Amino acid sequence: MGKANKIKGDLDDIIELVSIIQILKDVADNKFHTLATRKDRFARFGESFVEFFRMISLSRVRHPLVSNDNPRTGLVVITSEAGFMGDLNTKVIRAAAAEIEKTPNCVVIPVGRKGAAKLAPITKGLETKVFEDIQETGLYQVAINLKDYLFSEVMEGRMGRAIVIYPWSKNFMVQKPRLVNLLPCDELLTKQEEFVDNIEHVIEESEPADIIEQLSSMWLACRLYEMLHDTTISEAAAQSQQLESSLQKMQKQKKGIQMTFNKAKKSDINKSMREVFTSRMMTGGKR
Repeated sequence: MGKANKIKGDLDDIIELVSIIQILKDVADNKFHTLATRKDRFARFGESFVEFFRMISLSRVRHPLVSNDNPRTGLVVITSEAGFMGDLNTKVIRAAAAEIEKTPNCVVIPVGRKGAAKLAPITKGLETKVFEDIQETGLYQVAINLKDYLFSEVMEGRMGRAIVIYPWSKNFMVQKPRLVNLLPCDELLTKQEEFVDNIEHVIEESEPADIIEQLSSMWLACRLYEMLHDTTISEAAAQSQQLESSLQKMQKQKKGIQMTFNKAKKSDINKSMREVFTSRMMTGGKR
């Protein structure tokens, strides 16, 4: 069965590829659901964080991190270093380019080597600060480094606002760029004010401005880490969708090769039977 044997090799190869792709897809699915479940801790932390300061109102205290008139904007652009993220990274870059047109005097802060490379032609002539090596540094440390940079820039008067654009997964099937106004973090004090209790006498061991500074710094690190975490969720969802698409194509190809193999096997069997029958006829005739 010469022809069938040749096709059988191709069939074995594609069966093995389908098995590998299915395993990779299962890993991506599991990663997505695990990371999405862990995201609940950010909401719980935010509620506890605000509730801790519910006894006093800090909204009347001015601080550069929560109330700032400096128009200079830092545009943080988070992209993914993972595979299968080219399309979503491109959408993030396009959203960043549109935001750069609105704020031409901004400081562009790419987070990720791929994003920095794609932004390079767009950011010519603009001030940039690149944070690379996300995977090597780790998400938490990148969040801390980014927080320290934004904190110092705002406190030293070189920046007043910060906007973050990053890949966000609305659900398992929908991923898109998301824009968040990060600084000034008046969102924090707005939430805090909703929980304020009417307590007449409160002992403040620290100055309200110092409390705001510490509160804002911790909140800033948490929000940045949450956005980086959201990026990894988007990675898992995008990888799963790409692998699902590849799996469907491979399964369709496998089905076609399987049918071709079955036809070739039948053809080889028929050919062998004809050859045996002809050989016996010729042998019988000679006798």
